[in-house]
Amino acid sequence: MNNPTSNKRQQNDFFWPSYVDLMTSLFVVMLVLFVYSFKLFKDREGELKQANGELKAKAEELEQITKIRRSLERLEGKYFKYDPSNERHELLVPVQFKAGRDEIQDAYKPALLQAGRTLRTVLKSIKTDQPVRYLVIVEGMAARYPAGDPRNAREEQTTYQLSYRRALNLLNFWKQKGLDFGQDRNIELIIGGSGFFGTGRYQGRREGDNKRFLIQVIPKVGRMQ
Repeated sequence: MNNPTSNKRQQNDFFWPSYVDLMTSLFVVMLVLFVYSFKLFKDREGELKQANGELKAKAEELEQITKIRRSLERLEGKYFKYDPSNERHELLVPVQFKAGRDEIQDAYKPALLQAGRTLRTVLKSIKTDQPVRYLVIVEGMAARYPAGDPRNAREEQTTYQLSYRRALNLLNFWKQKGLDFGQDRNIELIIGGSGFFGTGRYQGRREGDNKRFLIQVIPKVGRMQ
């Protein structure tokens, strides 16, 4: 005959080891999940700290750029006018080139020299909390011939070179007078020519006024290489 007490003892002997194994397995699973969740949390925390640091740096950079742009307002006056729609400065010296020529006439040189000195003085006087580098773009332009003149189509491509040479002559003139922007560590100067094209051109009767120079100053805040 089976002994009920003995059978119950055997069942208990089987149950408790199985129960302990189950609880141990559950504990291990929970421990693994906890470690994994903690790692995800720390990784996320690190990402958030990095993102916050980047946002703070961008905010500081934006603040510096805003201050610089306000300081650049000192350019406005006799020699420069700010064009808000295109975010650039127009050189107000009414330079007039002979058709198809790139030589700067002597009559305009004194005013151009003063304009160059004003530009350099303003850039060197701006104080910032972080290092700043200025990308200065000097752009030459050209005026179209009257509507219907075949030279507009024939010279469309060559005017890019013409307007570039005009800008180059301005930079060479400044350099001859001691205004060598290339010697300024925080100024990178680029010259260009837009020919018959470009944004913000005068239209209609003022087409001839497109024989001019545009100055664009782009501040770059941060560590300088």
